[in-house]
This record gives sequence, C-alpha cells and structure tokens, in this order.
Amino acid sequence: MANNVTEGYTGDITQNPVETFGGWFTSIHGYSSLIVCLFGIPTNIINITVLSRKDMRNPTNALLCWLAVSDLLTMMPYVPFVIHFYCAFDPSDSSPEKLTFSWVMYMLFLINFVATTHTISNWLGVSLAVFRYVQLRSTEKGTVAKRRLYSTIQKVIAVVYIGSTFLLIPNYMTNKIVEQKDEDNNTLYIMEDIKLGTNATRPIVLVNVLTYSIVTKLIPCILMTVFSGSLLISLNVRGRERRRRLSVTSTNFRRETRQAKTTRMLLVVIILFLLTEFPHGMLILISATVPDFYYRVYLPLGDLMDIIALINNAINFLLYCVMSTQFRTKFLQMYFNKKTSFKDMDRTQLTTSLNRTTMPSA
Repeated sequence: MANNVTEGYTGDITQNPVETFGGWFTSIHGYSSLIVCLFGIPTNIINITVLSRKDMRNPTNALLCWLAVSDLLTMMPYVPFVIHFYCAFDPSDSSPEKLTFSWVMYMLFLINFVATTHTISNWLGVSLAVFRYVQLRSTEKGTVAKRRLYSTIQKVIAVVYIGSTFLLIPNYMTNKIVEQKDEDNNTLYIMEDIKLGTNATRPIVLVNVLTYSIVTKLIPCILMTVFSGSLLISLNVRGRERRRRLSVTSTNFRRETRQAKTTRMLLVVIILFLLTEFPHGMLILISATVPDFYYRVYLPLGDLMDIIALINNAINFLLYCVMSTQFRTKFLQMYFNKKTSFKDMDRTQLTTSLNRTTMPSA
C-alpha cells in the first residue's frame, strides 16, 4: 500500500539489494496476496461461526472469535485494493486511469482502516496472554466467578475495539491525497509524501508515527512477550506438579491436560503476532529516526510486510483445527455433518459442561 507515496524522494537513487528485492516481490504481490485473502476470508468466517456457537462460548473463545472478526475486516477490503492496484494495472503504473481520485481515496481509507484492525488484533493478542495467565493463576472457582470473568472479557473486547479507533484518530489525519499532473498534463492523485526521516517531516507526522509504532506495535509485543514467558513458566511448573501427583483423578487429569493444550495453542497464536508485528514496529521506529531508511528500506519492504500480516490473519483456522479437538469436532459437525466419535464426544461434553457453568442460562 506504500508504493505510490515516494514521489518526493530526491536522495540517492542507486538501488540497494533491499530495493531490488522489493521491486521483484511487488511484481508477485498482487496474485499471491489475493490467494491468501481468498483463503483467509472464508476460514475466518468459519472461525466466527464455530467460536460463537452457544455451546462454544467461554472467555478464550470470545477473544478468539473477535480476533477472527478483526482479521476478516482486515482482509475483505484488501481484495478490491489489490485487484485494482496490482492485478488490473501494473504495480509500477502511474497512469491517470489507475490513480483516479476515487481509487486513491479508497487507498487512504484502507490504510487507516487496516491500521485500526491491526491495532485491535494486537491488543486482543495482549488480552489473550493476560487473560490466560490470570486464569492459570486464579484460585477462584464456581459459576459466579466464571460468569464474572466472561462479563469482564466482553468489556475488554469492547474497550479494545472502541479504544483502538479513538487512539488512531490523529493517525487518520496524517495521510492526505494530493493532485498531480503527468507529462501529458493529465490529472492524477497520489498519497502525500510524509517525508519521514528527513528535516522536512512535519512535527505532527513524526509524533503520530512514533505513537503508532510504540503504542500499537511495540508495547503490545512487549506485553505479549512478558505474559507468554510467564505462561511457559506456569506450564512447566504445572507439568511437574501433575507428574508428581500420582493420586490425581482421571477427570482432573483430563481437564488439566486440555487446559495445557489450549494454553499451547494460544502461545502459538501470540508468537505469530510477535513475529509479524515486532519487526514492523521496529521498522517504523527506525524510519522515523534514520535518514533515508523510510525510502530505501521501509517502502521497498512494504508489500512483504503486508503479505506476512495477511498470512497471520489467515492461518489461525489451521492452528485451531490442528491443535484444538473441540474446535475441530464442532467444525466437522457444523460443515460436514460428521458424527462425533465416542472419544471426541467425551472431550466435547467435558468442555460443554464447563461452558454451561460459565454462561448464565438464557
């Protein structure tokens, strides 16, 4: 989404290896990202429909469901963008037919909208890590405590969605559309060059970029790292305790095993967030402080960062199917009318009974 904002660059035009790679990757970005989106959109719809089922409702699934909503909102508007700017026209084309006001306005909308959905996803990832850590450490049991926890999670989700939108209002005002004339005096429209990392950077732009990189990328990544590390430690401690308790009942053992599997799955989801978002946040931060880095490194890698983020948006369905018996069983029941085996039914009934104590009766 950044390939049309370099018009004002007047520095060294000799290509470095990053720019060479970026140019090559841009040539394949259109169809590759379209494939990822066409896989990720239906699978995120499946995630939402499965995780929002009444017998699947619990605090963890509520967070994962709204994470799927955020991922879906990221990918759906990206499809028309990539078809127009990468498939219908060559990515390097700067013709008036491609850069019409309406399409560049759509690009501006997409930049702001995707920044918001990414922020929502990042803070939902933090919420997942924090909630799971608190849940493993909590000694509160019973129906009332579980209902209170579910109610708290719903409020956290609402705060993340609303708060992320308000947090990025200054960022929405940073990007602007400017009119330009080509060699034939035809009018075309481009994104205004923000001149990041130069003496011409406007103070408001610099503040917004630094806030975006720190508050929406780096701080969530740091928090996810801290609580993920704590989760790993808790898993190891619980594993040793479980092996020492020879008198543990079969039901408690199965419950603890299932909780450990769920925690491992959430850790994989969080680690994928870290691998995607932390490098992006660092690149933005360096772009704001190192001269020419924005033009020579950040922009050439823009399409690569986009598709990595899209893959992260699309991959959760596969993780849930591989790592969650409950999700896999419910998915097969809903979409293939597959009857559950006795073994899977036993696990599902255990989870469902726990969920019934979690949710207030309708």
